[in-house]
Amino acid sequence: MPVLATVLSILLLLLLILRWRIPAFLALLIAAIAAGLGSGLEGPAVIEAMQNGMGGTLGFVATVVGLGAMFGALLENAGGAQAIAQYLIRKQGVKRAPAAMALTGFLIAIPVFFDVAFIILIPVLYALRERTGASLLKFALPLLAGLAATHAFIPPTPGPIAVAEIVGADLGWVILLGAIAGLPAVLVSGLWFGQRIARRIDPEPPAFSEAKTPDTLPPVGLILLIIGMPIVLIVLSTLAQSGTLPLPAAVLPVVQFLGHPFTALLLANLLIWYLLGLRRGYSSEVLLKATTDSMSTAGSILLLTGAGGVFKQMLVDTGAGQQIAASMTAAGLPVIVFAFLAAALIRVAQGSATVAMITGASLTAPLLSNGAQFSAGQLGAVVIAIAAGGTVLSHVNDSGFWLVKSYLGLSEKETFRSWTVLTAVLGGVGFGIAALLFYLF
Repeated sequence: MPVLATVLSILLLLLLILRWRIPAFLALLIAAIAAGLGSGLEGPAVIEAMQNGMGGTLGFVATVVGLGAMFGALLENAGGAQAIAQYLIRKQGVKRAPAAMALTGFLIAIPVFFDVAFIILIPVLYALRERTGASLLKFALPLLAGLAATHAFIPPTPGPIAVAEIVGADLGWVILLGAIAGLPAVLVSGLWFGQRIARRIDPEPPAFSEAKTPDTLPPVGLILLIIGMPIVLIVLSTLAQSGTLPLPAAVLPVVQFLGHPFTALLLANLLIWYLLGLRRGYSSEVLLKATTDSMSTAGSILLLTGAGGVFKQMLVDTGAGQQIAASMTAAGLPVIVFAFLAAALIRVAQGSATVAMITGASLTAPLLSNGAQFSAGQLGAVVIAIAAGGTVLSHVNDSGFWLVKSYLGLSEKETFRSWTVLTAVLGGVGFGIAALLFYLF
C-alpha cells in the first residue's frame, strides 16, 4: 500500500504542476500529504512528518543557500563574470575561445545562478561572433555546458546543496566528485558536441539589451582567490575529517570550524563585500540592495527544498522507502541507477531541474537508510547521479530551453538539435562517471 500511494502521489505531483499549473512548492506539499494519508498515516502523524521534514532539511540548507546567493550577487555586481571571460579569451586567444568560454562557465556558475551568468555573458558571445564570423553556437554551447555542469554538480549552488542535505552526503565529497564528473561532461558536451553542431547551425544574433558592465573590472586573480577560498576550506575540512589529510590534534578542530560551509561562505561574503565592494567604491546601500534582491530567488529554492524534505520524511515514516529498496534489491537495480532515473523522469515530465533533483533525492534518500552501508564517497556519487538526471533533456517545458532559444536566435527545431542534445550528453556523461565513482568508493 505505501508503494502504491507513493506512485500515485508522484502522478498527482506531475498533474498539479503540468495540468493545473500549481506552484511546485504547493504541489510537493500536497503530494507528500497524499502519500502519507494514502499509506495509512493518521492526520497528526502526517503533520508531524511535515514539520520534521521541513525543519530537518532547512536547518542546514537555508544558511548555505542564503550565503551562496548573496555571494553570487556581490560577484555579479562587481563584474566578476565579464572579468574572467575577457581574461581567459585574452590569454588563450580567439582560436581557443570556445575552451575559454567553457572554463568561464564552469568557474562563474559556482557563485552565480545559471540564467543570470548566461545573460551577463551574452555580450561577450556576440562580440566573439562578430570578430570571428563563426557560428554563435561555437562559443555559446561551451559556455552553456560549463554553466549547466557547475550549476548541477558543484556546491555552493542550490541544487547540489539541497540534494546533499536530503540524502545525507558531505559537501566536500560532492565538490570533489562534482568536479571530477563535471569537467569531462563539459568537454564532451560543450566542446566535442558543441563544435560539431555549430558547423550545421549558424543563427543570426537577435537584438538585445546589453547587461550593465562596471566601468573597471576587478583583477581576475582576486576573483579566483575569493571564489576558490570557501571551496578549498570545505574540501580541506572533509579530507581532514576522513583521515586522508592527517593533521595535529590541536589543528583539526580549527580546520573543521573554518571548513564548515557556514563559516567558509560567511568568510567569503565578508571578503567580497570589502574587496570587490567597499574597496572599489561601491556604497553599502548598493551592496545591500544587491544582496537583498538575491534573496527572492533563494527564497523560492528554499521553499522547494523544504517541501522535498517533507516528501522524503513521508516516505520514511510510511515505510515506502524500505519497500522500494526491497523491490530494487529483488530486481537487481542498483541505487545509483535508480537515483539517476528517478530525477531524469521527473525532469523530462515537468521541466524544472530543481524540482527534478529535489524529488529524485526525496525518492532516493529512504533507500540509503535501509540498513545498507554506504561510504561518504558513494553518497557523494549518488548526489552527482541525481544532479545528472535532473540536467538531461531540457525541452519545451523548461524555462532554460526558451532562454537559450531567445538569446541565441534559434528556432525551436534548432534549439532541440543543439541545447536539448547538449543537456542529454552532459547528463549522460556525468551519470556514467558518477556510477564509476560509486563502485570505486
